[in-house]
Amino acid sequence: MGKNKWGKLIIIVILAIGVAIFMFPFYWMVIESLKSSGEFMKMPPTLFPKAFHFSNYAETVNYIPFFRYFWNTLFISSMSTIGMVLSSSFVAYGFAKVKWPGREIVFAISLGTMMIPFMVVMVPLYIEFKAFGWLGSLKPLWIPSWFANAWNIFFLRQFYRGIPDELMDAARIDGASHFHLWAKVVLPLSKPALVVAALFHFVFNWKDFLAPLVFISNQKLYTLSLGLSFFQSQHGGVEWQYLMAAAVLTTIPTMIIFFFASKYLIEGIHITSGLKG
Repeated sequence: MGKNKWGKLIIIVILAIGVAIFMFPFYWMVIESLKSSGEFMKMPPTLFPKAFHFSNYAETVNYIPFFRYFWNTLFISSMSTIGMVLSSSFVAYGFAKVKWPGREIVFAISLGTMMIPFMVVMVPLYIEFKAFGWLGSLKPLWIPSWFANAWNIFFLRQFYRGIPDELMDAARIDGASHFHLWAKVVLPLSKPALVVAALFHFVFNWKDFLAPLVFISNQKLYTLSLGLSFFQSQHGGVEWQYLMAAAVLTTIPTMIIFFFASKYLIEGIHITSGLKG
């Protein structure tokens, strides 16, 4: 066996070990969700259940209002992602393709907001949303995303700067406005970058716990992350196999989205990292 083949074999083995390490927590979560309560608490823990209790999933859905929490999370994540993609892409277009006085200064200030953690602005936002009458509703969790996001502005701006100006100039000669250029020229060419930004934002909102905890007080409006936390304290204890089943059900939607978006995700990462010409 030549040196090249040995090198490839070593790389494959290393990658396989890495995949196994990263997949083991998910495997453990699935296996634990299929155990009985007695086997779950058994020490030392078993790596494979003696019997598969698929009924844990049905009991989990009935034990907590899972579908209500699921719908709340889906609504927040979807509306937030749509608003982020539209607003951030339009603002990024203004920073990348429109020349105006003070553009770089304003862009630097917008990037500076990325350095401010949510905990710092949590109280001012709470006071602001209370004045709007939004507390106790889902509005604080998705409406702000319709006013752009600094990280996504930066990410999309870097992509837009790679779009040839000749395309923009040709459309301007035909009388196209900036809105037309953004909607008809920039967005169709930016599908991979938009998918990457949308995917990251959707997953972030799907698993967000702190913001729903701060702004939601009505149990009927809980998200999945907040609902699972509440689920742990129900009836004075935790049925861990049900909690694991709920965690699996919570993870599945993001895995499905990643599966269908993986093509654009990989292409977008290649383009934005300079690996694709």
